[in-house]
This record gives sequence, C-alpha cells and structure tokens, in this order.
Amino acid sequence: MRNYILVLWVAALLTACQEKGVQPGGSTPGANYVPETPALTSPVMTPEVLWSFGRVGDAVVSPDAKQVAYTVTWFNIPEDKSYRDVYVADLATGTPVRITDTPERESSLQWRPDGQKLAFLSAVSGSSQVWEMNPDGSDRSMVTNGEGDIQGFAYSPDISRMCLVRSVKLDQDIHDLYPDLPKANARLESDLMYRHWDSWHDYTYNHIFVADYNGGKVAQEKDIMEGERFDAPMKPFGGMEEIAWSPDGRILAYTCKKLSGKAYSLSTNSDIYLYDTGSGSTTNLTEGMPGYDRYPRFSPDGRLLAWESMARDGYEADKIRLFMADLTTGEKRDYTADFDNNAEQMAWSGDGKALYFVSSVQATDQLFILDPESGEIACLTEGIHNYGHPLPAGDKVLVTKTSMSQPAELCLVDPVTGGETPVTAVNKGLLDQLTFGKVEMRMVPTSDGKEMLTWVIYPPGFDPAQKYPAILYCQGGPQSTVNQFWSYRWNFQMMAAGGYIVVAPNRRGVPGFGQEWNEQISGDYGGQNIRDLLAAIDDVAREPYVDKDRLGAVGASYGGYAVNFLAGNHNGRFKAFISHCGIFNFEQQHVTTEEMWFENWDKKGSFWEAENAAAQRSYRFSPHLFVQNWDTPILVIHGEKDFRIPYTQGMGAFNAAVLRGIPAQFLLFPDENHWVLKPQNGILWQRVFSSWLDKWLKP
Repeated sequence: MRNYILVLWVAALLTACQEKGVQPGGSTPGANYVPETPALTSPVMTPEVLWSFGRVGDAVVSPDAKQVAYTVTWFNIPEDKSYRDVYVADLATGTPVRITDTPERESSLQWRPDGQKLAFLSAVSGSSQVWEMNPDGSDRSMVTNGEGDIQGFAYSPDISRMCLVRSVKLDQDIHDLYPDLPKANARLESDLMYRHWDSWHDYTYNHIFVADYNGGKVAQEKDIMEGERFDAPMKPFGGMEEIAWSPDGRILAYTCKKLSGKAYSLSTNSDIYLYDTGSGSTTNLTEGMPGYDRYPRFSPDGRLLAWESMARDGYEADKIRLFMADLTTGEKRDYTADFDNNAEQMAWSGDGKALYFVSSVQATDQLFILDPESGEIACLTEGIHNYGHPLPAGDKVLVTKTSMSQPAELCLVDPVTGGETPVTAVNKGLLDQLTFGKVEMRMVPTSDGKEMLTWVIYPPGFDPAQKYPAILYCQGGPQSTVNQFWSYRWNFQMMAAGGYIVVAPNRRGVPGFGQEWNEQISGDYGGQNIRDLLAAIDDVAREPYVDKDRLGAVGASYGGYAVNFLAGNHNGRFKAFISHCGIFNFEQQHVTTEEMWFENWDKKGSFWEAENAAAQRSYRFSPHLFVQNWDTPILVIHGEKDFRIPYTQGMGAFNAAVLRGIPAQFLLFPDENHWVLKPQNGILWQRVFSSWLDKWLKP
C-alpha cells in the first residue's frame, strides 16, 4: 500500500503552504519551514500523507471581532521535527495572511485587549518569553525578560497588569540534600506522585505571578501562591484555560488542587480560587464541592462566573456539569441538573446573554446554547462532524470542525440559524487529492436488549460484491466517546485505505449516551462492554461483504486492555490482535500507575482488600489470568515514558505470548509516552501496524 503514493519530501522543495500569504512588505514566506502540498500519484491515504496535514491551533478572535489569529503546525519528516507559524484571517472573507516565518514555534497566541498587538510565547531569546507584534507580524518585541521560562500568560482587561505562569523550585533534590555528591544520580522519595503521565517530579510547581504591564514591558512580579507546593495551572495538561481575569481586572480566578503526595493521588478535588489583586487575599469559591471544578469563565459584566464541575471526588469521568455562581449573592446553581450529558468548553457570548458549550449528540460533538436567565438549553448545530472550542465572534461563534474524514478547520456558526461559514482551508490541497471511504452510522443490538451506535468505515472504492477483512476498534479512556474525531495515529481512514472495514462501537462506558451508559463500565471491565464489542463485530461480520474468517481487533490504553482481554476470551473470532499501551496485569498496574483515584474508582478498590467483593470481582478480569487461552498472533506497542500504563505491562503481554509459542512482536518507543508524537515514530507506527494486519488478515 505504500507504493500507491509518491510524496515529495526533498528539503529544498519545502516552500509555501496551501494557505499562501504574503509577508508585510511584499516578501514571500520563507523556504525552510512550511512544506509544499505534495503532488500525490494516488488518491489513497498513506502514513506519509497523514503526517503532511497542517494542524490548526491557538485560534483567538480579535477584540473587534473582525479577525482571527491562529497557528498552523507542519511536520518535516526528514528532520523529524515540527514548525509552527502564525496566520491572521479576515473573518468576513476568510482570506489568510501568514505573518511569521521562523523556526521558533510561536505558541499561546493572544490579542492584547486593545487589539493593537498580538502576543505569543517564543524561545528565540534562549528561554520561553512573552513577545508582542503588530497584527501584520511587524515590530516584534520581547515583553518579559526574567529568569526561567514563561509557561503561560494573560492580559488583564484594562491592560494594566499581566498574569504569568512560572515554575518555582520549592522541593529539595538529591544534590540539595547531599551537596558533596555532585555526580550522584538518584531520587529519594517518601510519598506518591513522584512521577505523572510522562514526567518525573522536577521539584518545581507551577505558580501564577501578577505583574504590572506598561509600555510593552512587565515589572513588579508577585507570586500569588508564594510558598505553596501546589500547581496552577494543574499538571500535567492544564493551561491558561484554567485562569481567568474578571472584566474589571480586580479578580483573578484560577484552578488548583491543593493536595500533595498520596492525598493528591487519591483525589480529584480541584477548586476555583479567587485572588483579589487589591487586598492580596484568596478565597475558595468551590469549597465543599468535592470533585473536579475547573475552567472559570466570567460573564462580560463580571456578575456571574461559570465553570465545569464534577460532583464526586475520585471519579475523573463523572458527569461534567455547568455550574454558575452569582458573585453578588454567592448563589451557586447547576444549570445541567436535567441535562443527561457532559457540558464542556464554555464560552460567553459577547453581550453576556448566552453561554455556549459543547456536548455530545449521537456520537458527534455539537454546539449548545444556554440562556442563564431562563435556564433553557438548546442545541444549535447538527451533522456528522464535531464542533469544538467555541469563541464569540461578533454575532457569530468561531469553532473548530473535524470529522473522521477531515482534520480540524475553523468555521463560523450562526447561533440563530445554526448555519456555518468556513474560515480556513489549510488542508484543502491534500483533501482534494484523496479519496476517503464512506462513514456509516449503524445501530447494533446488544446482548442486554439495548442499541449501540457504531461507526462503520468502508475502504475507498468499496464494492459490496467483494469480501473484505474487518477490524474491531476498541476505544480507550475507558470513558471516551467514539465521535467524529480525526486522529494522527488511530485514523480510521488510514485503516480503511489498507482495504479494511473498520468497526468502531460506542460500547458501554463512553459518555454521550447518558450517565447510566457511561458509568456501567466501572467495576465491570471484562463484562458488558466486552459483550458490546463482540456484538458490534458479530453484527457487521454477518454482512456478505465481510470475510468473517479474517477479523482483527485493535486498540490503545483501555482499548489495549480490551484487546489483551479478548485475546483470552474471543472464542476463535479473531485472527490478529494489536494492543497499544494496554493493561495486562491488574495487580501490577494498581501499584505502578500514578493516579490512584482512577484505579480505586474503576477497580472498586485494591487487590489486597480480601473482603471487598466488588474489587475482587474486578481483579478477576485481569488479562494475564487468561493467557492459557491465548492462541492468536498479537502485536504489542508501548512507549517507555508511559507512566499511566507503564511499559512493563506491554512487556508482560509480549513475553507471555512468546512463552506460549504465539507469533508476536513488540514495538517499543523509548522516547514516547502514552501517545506517539514524533513524525518518524508516527510513520513507523503506521507501517508496523498495517504490516501486521496485512500479514495475518490478507491472503
């Protein structure tokens, strides 16, 4: 299949992108950083083409709602690195202009509240600092110049202050404890959370600083969390979306989980804190609310503060509620008490009369609107695609739009009609050359008499008179909807391009179908959700165009667990398995992962709790207990920097297969985490993935 396409990756030809702009002063974009849209010799997707797509990010609307600034990231495969540049598009016409052309990967775009400058982070000075430039890319100047990296920033609405996020070293490392041993290389730990996701604790904490801003410079920085051994934004993935200025610039709202060590590992209880810049005092707005509370959003008049909230401590996949506090009365209200799905990615309308958010409808992410006065909620959009990250743009809403057949682009949605207008077409040049398979929604009956929405993706040029091998895709999470996402690893069109029918069910344990459906999986990993997966592949395999003797199952994270479990419990259905970062041994996983709240909630306790019947039942679903039944070739993939599901889980699955005499391969990435993020590693992943399936599922 890799002979279908010739991709031109000669460095000397890396010139202009699909959305060509002109630099201020009439100069054209440079030739070093943005690849030319490759000329394809076939309309069939390949891994190289998949990594040729530009990735849109950091979209921000200008204060006058006339322009949008955004970044596009491109990957240079021979260099095994990415480049990111800034574009500005007129919202009325969609015409883009590329305003940066550097190797420094500008990020964290913001408009200054007066609209006169665009601000961003750049490491061109040797460390990550805040820079400003005119909206045409000219007159770049550095705003901050302190020691260490700036990780995030935000202007106060009146532009008199700026908040900055810096790392502050508060803990002692081994050389602080034993300064006479400068060459010692060790860690000495006495509590949990010494590593998280893919990073070891580096003895520092994210702190918020408030600084005066004047004339393009900052001064008088103050750490508003001085001495606190907590992170704001929260690690590992929190950003400036967890911090918000009040419209009058007096209050800074931020998210923080003020716990440490073992207590941190057992709890999801984060809170919204309000820092008063005048008095220097901090209050906990959500004290007594035990689950996740995060992403504060002030209304334009400053009277209301909205945020995302979960009710239960220790349950990271609890329903995401839309909470709002009246800051004049102190009253708090759950606006989604009667809304049986998550409410995420909130944004106020410009006039403050509405709040937009994103929620799931039939395994698609749609844009919703809330009237705070009446409490009424309405869905604004429809269609087989995902909308996300709403931003007010005058009388419209700017959103990202993705599908299984299109990477993210920006478009405007009319909140009155629900109609949309495209803003960007970053990847049109590639998409116009490709032929994708049909994506079909299918309702599958489950073993307990329910119906399950399942996506079926067909190969390009599908002919129902032929027979095709089929792949069961097992979703990760476990609480993560199989919606209209575009993935650069688990890309359904990439799989279908190999001549496979892809079956992607929304089994028990995914959000978007009510809380009962979402919660059922906890404590039942090897139960109903596995029967749901088998129901989906069995249903599709009955079609005359599916070769039921050539079925495979693939998945990552929880999906990798599902594959490992199916390997010992599939009754001869499958002829090949691929498990990426999947759990193999529940007991080992329980004592080597980092976020113990997840383990305790989903396993219902620890394996040593002999009297805990629910926990003991959970541990009986561990895949390693069924290895005696393994009889099918399996490819195991893992990243060595994966601390959520340590790579020894993959090693255990692979070793067990080899010891059992089962054909197996182990693809280990020493420098990748739970995902595969580097271009050449990503292409290697795709090649090994498809080669394994082809070997066992094709004649």
